[in-house]
Amino acid sequence: MECFLIEGDKPLYGSVRVGRSKNAVLPLMAASILFDEVILEEVPKLRDVISFKKLLEFMGAEVECQDECVIKVEELEPFAPYEIVRTMRASFLVLGPLLARYGRAKVSLPGGCVIGARPVDIHLKAFEQMGARINIESGYVIADAPKLKGAEIYLDFPSVGATENILLAASFLEDETVIRNAALEPEVADLANFLKKAGVEIEGIGTSTLRVKGPIREQKMVWKSIPDRIEAATLMMAIAITGGEGEVNGVCKEHMENVVNKLLQIGVELDFKEEIVYVRGKLPFKPSNIITAPYPGFPTDLQAQMMVMLTQADGVSTVQETIFENRFMHVPELMRMGADLRISGNTVTIKGPSKLRGAPVMVSDLRAGAALVIAGLAARGKTIVRRIYHIDRGYERLDRKLKQLGASVKRVSERELGLEE
Repeated sequence: MECFLIEGDKPLYGSVRVGRSKNAVLPLMAASILFDEVILEEVPKLRDVISFKKLLEFMGAEVECQDECVIKVEELEPFAPYEIVRTMRASFLVLGPLLARYGRAKVSLPGGCVIGARPVDIHLKAFEQMGARINIESGYVIADAPKLKGAEIYLDFPSVGATENILLAASFLEDETVIRNAALEPEVADLANFLKKAGVEIEGIGTSTLRVKGPIREQKMVWKSIPDRIEAATLMMAIAITGGEGEVNGVCKEHMENVVNKLLQIGVELDFKEEIVYVRGKLPFKPSNIITAPYPGFPTDLQAQMMVMLTQADGVSTVQETIFENRFMHVPELMRMGADLRISGNTVTIKGPSKLRGAPVMVSDLRAGAALVIAGLAARGKTIVRRIYHIDRGYERLDRKLKQLGASVKRVSERELGLEE
């Protein structure tokens, strides 16, 4: 098993480019079920992309992923097994398109990062409103709908996955579906714009009410997804926390206004010119209070990284997590590195600035992993980050991108360091 060996306390300088969004690419791969052929350009080489490729191939699709991902579909077996779905929650997005195109589907209940229950009830209730019969047996969702129909659906929570799943199914139908309290995330808009280009009538893109009326009219599609706003912010924070100065290319400022405002608030200097942001870190930072919320609020996917930033603020800060109930698993690891953190319910109080020290740490989930890497860059001494396969799920060779900025980050096997595998 591989790990990162980081020699910290070195300012980062230079230039780095952001990849395409993982959270946009995966729904587009699910959308391919509704088409004859989909070509996705500049697809990041991520574990989650590889997992979704395996799932589509298992069901019968032809998939070739190099610099672009070419997906060809003739006839699929609408079955998504536990062995694949358990590794990645986004696999559950195949339920909607399978049900719409084939009238039936058997999909394992999903897995992914252990950051909370993340129930799929919202998805299932919506499909029942669209005429599907749903049963759960032995860990599988078994859905049957010989004639799926449009419906007016109100989501109890603006779930990104549920919005995308319903949007995919509705795009195959000739009658109208209305999704109220829809998720506003840019990745949802990217999927909607893709489907609209394919001929689906969609009103309200970027708003909380989507009106969707199929059918799809273009069976061969080429698309390039939006930049990864989470990766962009992670790289910006890595530069800033080391007191460095550099540029991050391929950034869409419009997609990350809340994050940009918070970074400016704590004293990070940011200068945007088109798709490039120049980042300067001036330590110590100013304290701040963060509350995660659905877009356009502060993203839960950046909560852990921002917490590390606030360990270097002069004063008391708080981070409140409102999306997932188990997303503070990085806190004990940061405390081992010298961070002064206290958990009370869904809130962490941070007293800073802390003198972070290198230590062996264990990654619990994708974004916690990114946070521990950032902490290692800021810490004095060596940090060993273990279980980096979580990081590889959502960051394409993060170690290489950080090296471009001058970081001392090595990808090594645990055996090389004398650690048990």
